[in-house]
Amino acid sequence: MTSTQPLPRGLTALIPDARTQATPGERAASQLLHLREATVPVPVLAAAAELITPLLKDQDPATRAAATAVHTRLLAAIEEATPGR
Repeated sequence: MTSTQPLPRGLTALIPDARTQATPGERAASQLLHLREATVPVPVLAAAAELITPLLKDQDPATRAAATAVHTRLLAAIEEATPGR
């Protein structure tokens, strides 16, 4: 039996959908993990790191792993952007 619904394309193909019971943290982490380069103020990076921090102790291992990877990248970007450190 074949499905009549088209497969997701573009950015939506990278984001888990409701059929996989994706949490908001998983969707956000998935989007951020695919981000390779952006120019944003350091306070925005710090705020993002603070918002992701609670997900570092999430019960779901996939959410925890994605949050840890994104959090690590954010902290590294903050460290690189902060002069005198």
